[in-house]
Amino acid sequence: MILNVVIEDQVYPVTVPEAIVAEGEEFFSKIDRDMDKGWQMSRDWVDSPDQEQRCQIVGDKMLTAMDHDNKQLMVLLCAYILARVPDVTGIRIDTNGEMLETELVIG
Repeated sequence: MILNVVIEDQVYPVTVPEAIVAEGEEFFSKIDRDMDKGWQMSRDWVDSPDQEQRCQIVGDKMLTAMDHDNKQLMVLLCAYILARVPDVTGIRIDTNGEMLETELVIG
């Protein structure tokens, strides 16, 4: 599976083995448990992030993973999005400090 990660004008196709999507539930659940406590999304505190907001939060974590050249974490974060939003083909990550502007690309 491939998730196209779009940062500014660059597209980074991230290949995610289907086995990771299928077998990563323990990791995905840990991410969800962390977000269940609420999350600071740019200037806004969100008590209970919905699925889109959770993907926006993961998108922000992707920027950090890319900055640190952490390819393994990048694949796991992409797998989280692919597992939670099956129709997704990409994510456009906002780099201007507005996590809520990050968009999922469906279809």
